[in-house]
Amino acid sequence: MRMDRERDAAGPLVRGFGPAGFKVDAPDGTMGVYPALLLTATRADGWTPPPFDALDEAALAPLLGEAIEFVLLGTGADLRRPPRALVAALEKRGIGVEAMDSRAAARAWGVLRAEERRIAAALYPLEG
Repeated sequence: MRMDRERDAAGPLVRGFGPAGFKVDAPDGTMGVYPALLLTATRADGWTPPPFDALDEAALAPLLGEAIEFVLLGTGADLRRPPRALVAALEKRGIGVEAMDSRAAARAWGVLRAEERRIAAALYPLEG
């Protein structure tokens, strides 16, 4: 699926997604495709996520060095409840977790960034 929108958010934007992954447009004009993805307001990085049930704070460490309100967690092709230990660990830091399937999370990223929300995202692959 291709998502067209004007660049009205700072930082990387998800421009589309499909079986190969998430197509990301960086502010410098470069484009990348990532099967799994970590996003902040300033960067997009490929990610090798752990099995979903083993997701923990350490797996999200690259996101947690920035001042964020919550992590937008894309749980893959289907919505899944994040591990309770992860939610508790992030809440101790004052960071919320918003879980949704990865397609919805990719779409929400641009909307929330356009609102200048201080968020990060971890998107599990759509396939596999």
